Amino acid sequence: MKKSIQLFFAILVLLTISASAQTKRGPSVEEMRTTPQEADARLGWWREARFGMFVHWGVYSDLSGTWNGVKYGGYGEHIQRMAKIPIPVYRSQVAANFNPTKFDAEAWIKLAKKAGVGYFIITAKHHDGFAMFNSAVSDFNIVKATRFGRDPMTELSAACKKYGIKFGFYYSHAFDWGEENAPGNDWDYNNPGGDKLLSTFNWWQKDTVFLRKAQKYVDEKSIPQIVELIKNYDPDIMWFDTPHKLPDSENCRIMAAARKAKPSMIINGRLVYSIGDYQNTNDCPFDFYPVAGDWEGVPTTNNSYGYNKNDMNFKPYGHFICLLAKAVARGGNILMNMGPKGDGEVDVNDVRIFESIGKWMEKYGESIKGCGRTPLQVQVWGESTLKGKTLYLHVFEWPSDGKLTVGGVKGKVKSAYLLSNRNQQLKTSYKGVDLTIQVPKVAPDTVNSVVAIEFADVPTGDAYRLLSPTISQNLLRSLDAEVFGGVKWASGQKNDNYVRNWTKQEGAICWKIRVAKTCNFQLLVNYDAPAGNKKRFVDGDAGKEIQKENKGSGGSYKVIIGRDNFVQNVKVGKNQQDDLGVVTLKPGNYDLWIKTVEIIGDELFRCQNLVLKPIK
Repeated sequence: MKKSIQLFFAILVLLTISASAQTKRGPSVEEMRTTPQEADARLGWWREARFGMFVHWGVYSDLSGTWNGVKYGGYGEHIQRMAKIPIPVYRSQVAANFNPTKFDAEAWIKLAKKAGVGYFIITAKHHDGFAMFNSAVSDFNIVKATRFGRDPMTELSAACKKYGIKFGFYYSHAFDWGEENAPGNDWDYNNPGGDKLLSTFNWWQKDTVFLRKAQKYVDEKSIPQIVELIKNYDPDIMWFDTPHKLPDSENCRIMAAARKAKPSMIINGRLVYSIGDYQNTNDCPFDFYPVAGDWEGVPTTNNSYGYNKNDMNFKPYGHFICLLAKAVARGGNILMNMGPKGDGEVDVNDVRIFESIGKWMEKYGESIKGCGRTPLQVQVWGESTLKGKTLYLHVFEWPSDGKLTVGGVKGKVKSAYLLSNRNQQLKTSYKGVDLTIQVPKVAPDTVNSVVAIEFADVPTGDAYRLLSPTISQNLLRSLDAEVFGGVKWASGQKNDNYVRNWTKQEGAICWKIRVAKTCNFQLLVNYDAPAGNKKRFVDGDAGKEIQKENKGSGGSYKVIIGRDNFVQNVKVGKNQQDDLGVVTLKPGNYDLWIKTVEIIGDELFRCQNLVLKPIK
């Protein structure tokens, strides 16, 4: 019995030693959590800027989305992964021939300055493992492994200082397609972390070989290169990506090293989930869900971040101006991306978009820079931002009758004027908590005209959103609704602008609305209701991700407003619309609910919005 106990404890000691060898002790997530005081000390200039320029540029830019005659859509910076280009070929035929003779750091930063951005972030290393700077840690870099032989980061850093723009780096810290000893490459080295994911989220915990490899990569490349970037270029911000590709223990070790190298430097929220100085929302946002605290949206001019000549889906500049106003109204920033060509030239479409934004910012920039969350509900005509005691109205839909009504604003008005003509005072009048401003019948700007209202004190807002009886439709977005019973907001991307996870009977969403006079409304509900699917791999933003098997959507829901109750069965398919009939609303406040009646699938549906169309 005594020998058995001794043997048991000996095995236990060996297992403990083995476990400790597998995981290096680093700071915990809680130990690395940023306090509000620390965030305030770092984020002052970032909150003032509100608008940044993101640049994805690397040796992949030369390929512009095509390899061996095959054209690839999606992110141009992922061409190596999508085409499964062998590492020796990528090094000898792609990196070695990279020679951006048209690169002009000053021209890039002048474009950023003209656009009105306050900070500039450039890819120092993306997932292909190639360093776009002169790295002593790895010879796989732009100075030693290309025909170019120059360090563009030195030139960009100097140009940013010259023109008064904050400078920073994107650094892919978690995996590396280009290194044999790094996690993340599946086609040459059979490493997990890229396309070959196991079924559990914490798959790396079950693979001690990968964990040791990840630790070696973090010790020998990630941390040394990050420290190198901080020491040699003195960045104001470091922007990390794909934290799910490493265990939190390794991500925290990287954060600790970066914090030690420069405590005042801002770190974004994609190094360790929710632990940075601010949060990042999803890529390519078209809309935003509510986010507490500081956050940043990351749109791109077309649908790719790196240059991809196969993608000519450039969005109009007005889309980004309105998106910027939406972000600031909700307390966030926009870091807007462009992907220069492999020769260093900026695509004419990107130049046009940023220059057009710059012309708008020249007139209306004070309604963005240094502004923050609005106290108001979403308005039928657009958004609003706040700076001190001044409320800026971003009017996307100008009132043709010359009467701009601001719903639910409380405060004594000192003056109101157009930012495009601040010498002309506008007449204002209150009716309850609704303020009407007499404005010209013709909008000063075709995209976003800004009216400034100066108050005697900081204005406040009413909790209920005013509906219009004259506008073509009152659009209540699900991303602006309150959510209950496990329902969650989706990403806000073009095809992901709904609420999800509607899996429980108690699931519900609610909008607080108000009407000032009796009106009849046609009631419409728009949603996606995906059919069921089998377990399969799908393309994620950094490789294959597992989509689990599910039964899809199905069931019935009810819309409740006042004493009216509308019940409807869910129709399976994308972009479904249910016409629930007509509701008459008398003056007053209402809680407008969508609630569950029955769920017969894995989820009820994915509600995009509810529309109230005035019937005249």
